[in-house]
Amino acid sequence: MTREWGGLSIQQVIAKRVQEYRDVSGGLLPLLHAIQGDIGYIPPASVAAIASGLNLSRAEVHGVISFYHDFRSAPAGRHVLQICRAEACQSMGSRELEAHARNTLGIDYGGTTADGAISLEPVYCLGNCACSPSVRIDDSIHARVDAAALDVLIASLTDAGESK
Repeated sequence: MTREWGGLSIQQVIAKRVQEYRDVSGGLLPLLHAIQGDIGYIPPASVAAIASGLNLSRAEVHGVISFYHDFRSAPAGRHVLQICRAEACQSMGSRELEAHARNTLGIDYGGTTADGAISLEPVYCLGNCACSPSVRIDDSIHARVDAAALDVLIASLTDAGESK
């Protein structure tokens, strides 16, 4: 089944966005953000069309997508759990929190649980350093999160009619 956005297929959304940014100087980043905003990720099959439309190599486009942590090459889960990896959070236990999250969810960074409920991603500062370690779930930041608190947060996502 092909999902459509405003009556457009994924390919049509990408073609529309490429046309929109093809003459913009330095348009690759804004184009990628627009595609991800529309679709939720940047389909690997779109790299050739993006490269051709902006007169870039596929390697250049792929390099930008893979360099920036904000870009996804696959759809995210229904919820995105980000664990801060900045120095302040690391000094307050975020590495242990990362290990706990990976073990609890059964995925690594960049992964999504088998049921599509939760994607796990690193983030490199949430601006909440005084309350480390911090995590963001979707658009909500949570402070002073330890393993027990993370378990409660994960359960709240799965208790809302979803399964882990």
